[in-house]
Amino acid sequence: VQLQASGGGLVQAGGSLRLSCTSSGSIDSINEMGWYRQAPGKQRELVATITTGGVTKYGDSVKGRFTISSDNAKTTVYLRMTSLKLEDTAVYYCTADDFHPRGIDRFWGQGTLVTVSS
Repeated sequence: VQLQASGGGLVQAGGSLRLSCTSSGSIDSINEMGWYRQAPGKQRELVATITTGGVTKYGDSVKGRFTISSDNAKTTVYLRMTSLKLEDTAVYYCTADDFHPRGIDRFWGQGTLVTVSS
């Protein structure tokens, strides 16, 4: 599975941005896609995930501000970010999970940088 993320950039606090992540390769096995982020000096954290059935989950710090969605083909996932804060500055990574009896295989995209300025 290959993941290509895009949409990062520089935005002012309070503004909005949309990230996109397109998957390719052996995507039939993918059960869930999502976004994680890592800010400088901090651990990587969950932003949001969405299953192929449309069930979503959000990290506490983004609830009510970010929305994850996917296209009908379930090959592209979007992250709509609104009311951005300085602390949202991070590299955002797209993920795709394959759930199978032996565990979970997680694939990572290359990351896209989001910088929120004051």
